[in-house]
Order: sequence, then structure tokens, then C-alpha cells
Amino acid sequence: MLNQSRLSARLICFAFAFVVSGLTTSFLAAAEKYTEQPGTKGNGSYVVGPNYKIDPRLTDKGNPKGKRFEFKMPLAESKIFPGTDETLDPKKEVRKTRKIFVYVPAAYKDGTKAPILVMQDGPSRMDLVCNALDNLTISKDPAQRLPAFIVIAVQNGGNDGKGSERGLEYDTMSDRYARFINDEVLSAVLNNKQIRAAYPHIAFTNNPWGKATMGCSSGGAAALTMGWFRPDLFRRLITYSGTFVDQQDDDAPQEAEYPLGAWEYHSSMKLIDNSDPKPLRIFTHVAENDNRADDPEETYHNWVMANERTAEALKAKGYDYRYVFSKGTRHCDRKVFEQTLADTLLWMWQGYHGE
Repeated sequence: MLNQSRLSARLICFAFAFVVSGLTTSFLAAAEKYTEQPGTKGNGSYVVGPNYKIDPRLTDKGNPKGKRFEFKMPLAESKIFPGTDETLDPKKEVRKTRKIFVYVPAAYKDGTKAPILVMQDGPSRMDLVCNALDNLTISKDPAQRLPAFIVIAVQNGGNDGKGSERGLEYDTMSDRYARFINDEVLSAVLNNKQIRAAYPHIAFTNNPWGKATMGCSSGGAAALTMGWFRPDLFRRLITYSGTFVDQQDDDAPQEAEYPLGAWEYHSSMKLIDNSDPKPLRIFTHVAENDNRADDPEETYHNWVMANERTAEALKAKGYDYRYVFSKGTRHCDRKVFEQTLADTLLWMWQGYHGE
């Protein structure tokens, strides 16, 4: 148990951090000059299926290709996720290195400050995203045009579920993963020798509206959490089959503040309902036969219930949101991506106009 002096010191530190955080947010809001008018086209809830086919915009049409890169980041060299947390289950293997996959589209011009899309569980659905870029960055139709964003697909730290490195990275209710991406991964990409040789003046935008993130399952939960805790860094969020359930490690320090993990977004604490709206654009999805779709509420592990409640909360709070319910499909079903991802990306980047 903490003695009185140590407790007082911690409270003072917490209060100071809170004030500094509030001031930083205020300064950012005051200094932000970028504005966009995305409109409400495409907002709302949609049902797809049960029949599916791949969208031609997500196929290889022979358009000019960009450049692909791949490199590794040793976990031991990370200051944020070194793979040694005490909350990790020793029976669940942690990777020694994680792979980073990068795609620079042909439409990108070296020296410009590129928008980015960070993908969890790399390479994930990167093939579909790259085809979308090849086909839609050159579209003559403004409604069918994507900005030339650079894709960065980040491999997770290993294994799955509570006690795993992947779970620690994706399911923890904090800004830790957002900081890892922003402070370590993005700088590693910009300083990679192969990438620098091909693009000597490569640069990323500092505009949080130019930074998107995408994931499925716990990777989707990570996408929402990145924006929720750090809207100053990431504001365009794509989640498929999002793990908005109680998946946070039971012995995580964050359990004191968020005892039910990502379930708190929509139920129990109802973070979305009870927080001021954040500057975020959010896509969510769930499959009809997603994980534990028949589980009662008290398990805090029904993916369908969690995602439907999340969508309802986003709508009630007035967010720019798009929610897709896919019939006859399961968790992270590829055919859902193949049918919907082009529209998802176009909606997500709607209104973006660079710097």
C-alpha cells in the first residue's frame, strides 16, 4: 500500500500531467488551420450480402505500380514495446523482430508530405489497398479519387488474446500503441536506407487528418484506440470486426481506469456517449456470424453486440461514421473486404485535400 507522501506525490504528478495534456490539446486546437468539408455522403449504417463479389477497383487493372519495401524492427530495440512486459504470459511467444511492409504508390511525388495509412497485422489486406491506390489515385472522377497515401503495414508482436504481445499492443486502453507507431515506426520508415535510396526526399504529413489507420479484430480495436487517445496524431479510423470487447489484460495497469477494456467505449462507462466529440472519422463493421455472436451481455465478449452499440453511440454523438453489417459472413471475412474496401477507403478520405 502507498504511504501518504508517495500517494500525494503521485496525485500531484497526475494533476500536472492532466493540466499539461489539456493545455497541449488547447494549443493544438487553436493552432490548427487545416479544415475540410467532407459532407455527409456515405455516412450511416449499411447492410451488405449475403452474396459477395470482388470490387473491380480492388483488382490489378494494369495501371502504373508503386514501389514495395520490407524491413524488420527488433522488439528489443523498442523503447515502447520491447516484448518484456510483466503482464505477458510466458507461454505465449513474443516475436524477436516484427516486419514492416511499405507501399509507395506511383502517384506519390518525392518531396511532398504524403498522407499515410497504417495497417495493423501487416501485411493483412495490403494487396487490396495497393490495387485501390493504383486504380483510384489516377481517377478522373473526383468522387472516385484517392489521395496518394503511403501504406505502412506493421506486423504485430506475436500471438493473440490476453497475455499476448499482440493483445498488449492492440487491446490496451491507452495511447501506447499510437506513440509506438508515431515515434518509432514512422521514423524507421523515413530512415530506411532502401526507401531513402528510391525517394531521397520522402516525407509524411504532420496533419492528423492526413493520417489513417486500419485493422481487423483487435487490430480494429487498436485503430479506434489510436484515434481516441491521440486524435492529435490519427483521425481517420477503419475497423473491421472490431474487438470492442473485454480483451485487455486482466493485470494491465489500465484495468484500474478501464476495467472492461474496449467494452467501455459503448457499454458500462459508455466512453463515446459520455465524452465530448473528438475530431475523428470512423468506419466500423461487424459480420452476422462474428465472434461469439450468441453470447449474453454479461460475458462482455459478443462482437456483434459490441459493434452495433459502438455504431449507435457514434451516431448519437454526431460523428462522421459509416457502419457496415455483413450478412452470412464470419470474423474478418476476406470477401467482405473484397466487396467493401474500395468504398470504405473513398469514404474515409472524403474531403481530404492535402496541405
